[in-house]
Amino acid sequence: MKKIMFNDRYGLTKAVLEGKKTMTRRIVPIDLYNQTDWKAVAEGDLEAVVDGEGYYHDIRNCGKYHVGEEVAIAQSYEAIGLTFISPPDTQWGCTYEMQGYSNKMFVRADLMPHRIRITNIKVERLQDISDEDCMNEGMEKWIDCYIVSGIMENQGKNNVCFDTPREAFAALIDRISGKGTWQRNPWVYVYTFELLR
Repeated sequence: MKKIMFNDRYGLTKAVLEGKKTMTRRIVPIDLYNQTDWKAVAEGDLEAVVDGEGYYHDIRNCGKYHVGEEVAIAQSYEAIGLTFISPPDTQWGCTYEMQGYSNKMFVRADLMPHRIRITNIKVERLQDISDEDCMNEGMEKWIDCYIVSGIMENQGKNNVCFDTPREAFAALIDRISGKGTWQRNPWVYVYTFELLR
């Protein structure tokens, strides 16, 4: 089973677990850029990509996740309260001594208590996101503006209210993927998912 990571600093794991976030965008790897016409993919005119060896692949299978796939939501062992596990190579292990205790990058997917199922995949330019999709990405309406709760918690209440959901999402993506990502407008896989547990 694969795992998927959502940014904890900006409250995205929490938003997924609360059912507020049902979409995620992941940048198409640069090594795929020269192998296909992404504009045709986004418009639905191209369904396959040819790899370096001349083999055709369904475009939706070129991303990390696939429609129907069940994926574990990565959380640190500390966050889920797991103190002892049975690693594959030993009888028992104390999670306090493992990298996964505080860093979810190193956790085992099979030990994660929460899962999502990928329900749809599409490809589009990052800036093609709609206001509705921004809300599905975890943006929130707050009084008379739009926010990302994690930005508010990390930076106080100054300069965190945005006029539109797109402005809030643009601010978030630049914090997560690096300054200038929104302006660069890369091709992204758009994964829609449902929370299973």
